[in-house]
Amino acid sequence: MDLCPCGSGKTYRDCCAPLHRGESLATSAEALMRSRYSAYVLKLGDYLAATWHRSTRPAQLDIAEDNTPWQRLRILATARGGETDSEGVVEFAADYPGGQMHERSRFVREDGQWFYLDGEMLPLLPQEKVGRNEPCPCGSGRKFKKCCGKG
Repeated sequence: MDLCPCGSGKTYRDCCAPLHRGESLATSAEALMRSRYSAYVLKLGDYLAATWHRSTRPAQLDIAEDNTPWQRLRILATARGGETDSEGVVEFAADYPGGQMHERSRFVREDGQWFYLDGEMLPLLPQEKVGRNEPCPCGSGRKFKKCCGKG
């Protein structure tokens, strides 16, 4: 079974897939952040649009041509964003070969559903060096040299 791209350690089927298929809603801002990251990896533009708050959602969202090879998501900090909160903040770093996206994202919950509101880009974090024989940081379970370290 394939692990979920969000890095939870669960299988995709037991993690983000039910959210992506509309079978359940994210229970926290962090859960929505993880599902949105997985949606970027899997190019699920409809899910991204549906979970983007209507007040800040772009008129068009075309991620089909985004060829960023996302490697892993790291949740660095959260504030609020639980089941009883109406807003939350998640700071994360999303790594790709030779780069990174580091953002502090704001989320709001309306009628029981979490939405991405907006994000503030932050300075890049130092990249961790991964040894060729270490597990790949993408969560595949394979060695780095046989996975994202190819090339």
